[in-house]
Amino acid sequence: MIKGIDVSSYQPEDYSTRGIEFVFIKLTEGKSYTNPKWVEQRKTGRDAGLVTGFYHFVRPGSMKAQADYFLSKIDLVAGDMLALDWEDPKVSNDEKDEWIKYVQEKADGHKVLLYCNRDFWLNRDKTSFAGDGLWIAHYNGKPGEPGVKHRWRFHQYTSDPIDTNLGEFDSREALRSWAGGKKDDSGEK
Repeated sequence: MIKGIDVSSYQPEDYSTRGIEFVFIKLTEGKSYTNPKWVEQRKTGRDAGLVTGFYHFVRPGSMKAQADYFLSKIDLVAGDMLALDWEDPKVSNDEKDEWIKYVQEKADGHKVLLYCNRDFWLNRDKTSFAGDGLWIAHYNGKPGEPGVKHRWRFHQYTSDPIDTNLGEFDSREALRSWAGGKKDDSGEK
């Protein structure tokens, strides 16, 4: 497994990249908020050669409008991962599925994931649909063991001192290959 972090406007633009292979950056929330630090946070990650992902914190309202807002903020490059941050209890399972499917269609060639905590996955999710992968948050003191039966790709296991995750990949290059970046040594894409 490989280690990574996720950052938002609460973290600095020049966060430490030592010992990590990937970063997810909060880009937008709802239809009007954009993380004012995301461009510099992306630069920090890319300058360090990290695999980068971007997430949208979903709020009640039009899923398509929120997805369009999210996608309008970024010029995607090969290997960028996209994620829906599903934490608002007023956003239904059907709306979660709608956002993911719409972004998969609009951002063809990019992995689109679902981020949620274990409670949402076990008690609110009705379809087991996580797009291209489940990113599960569960602070159980067992990194890499998020306590769900469903296949997961990322496990956020702590927020101290920063949101820290494990990716179910053998290496940065394996993640990059899965995400749609360059091929890994095995030649698999």
